[in-house]
Amino acid sequence: MFSLHVTCLLLWTMADVTALTLSSSLHFISVSVGEPVTLECSYEDDLVIMVYWYKQAPGQKPQPLSKVYKHAKNATLFGEFVNDPRLQLESIPGKNLLKISYVQSSDAGTYFCIGGSSYNFDFLEGIVIHVKSSGLNIPASVHQSASEIIQPGGSVTLNCTVHTGTCDGEHSVYWFKHSQKSHPGLIYTHGGRNDQCERKDNTQTHTCVYNLSMKSLNLSHAGTYYCAVASCGHILFGNGTTLDFEGK
Repeated sequence: MFSLHVTCLLLWTMADVTALTLSSSLHFISVSVGEPVTLECSYEDDLVIMVYWYKQAPGQKPQPLSKVYKHAKNATLFGEFVNDPRLQLESIPGKNLLKISYVQSSDAGTYFCIGGSSYNFDFLEGIVIHVKSSGLNIPASVHQSASEIIQPGGSVTLNCTVHTGTCDGEHSVYWFKHSQKSHPGLIYTHGGRNDQCERKDNTQTHTCVYNLSMKSLNLSHAGTYYCAVASCGHILFGNGTTLDFEGK
């Protein structure tokens, strides 16, 4: 299981939240089917009275998952999560833990933690869960070129190609970079419009190409760039494109 820490600005609102601080952190976690996972939400103990968890499945609106008062022994679960024996919530001073004992493919999505008092709430945490399983028949795939040689002062365009079969719909595309000198970071996102897509005649193949262009390259641009795509109800990851300078 790996975790990628990404700093970003989430533009997101919910009817239950009166005042919401939107600037926080987004984490990516990749976990295999059958493994346990714990989502951690930290907060300043003297400022938070209650904590909410919301889940947003790919392509869906956020749904309330739980509510708990920080000193209460038991949490309140909502909707489809009420009778799920795999879920456990634990409150300790300054933290609320959401535990999934046995991950299933349906657990993929973004989990938001909200905390505060009766009227003022803060966005505390955002965690994207990617569920890995070789047994899933997902009608989509993501492809990236393996490497590119670049020159100082030059430019480069990275491609992320998404192939879908019977499932169409809008994609959310994230680009993030990993290098030996820095933590993985989100650098660009594409919205939901699929105006870069085409369907081949007489087939069910739907192909979308997303580009990331960079100019005036310098040594700080070296590293591996990954695209992650929310498609067909799942979050799919490319294998990454490594940028290296000529002669290095």
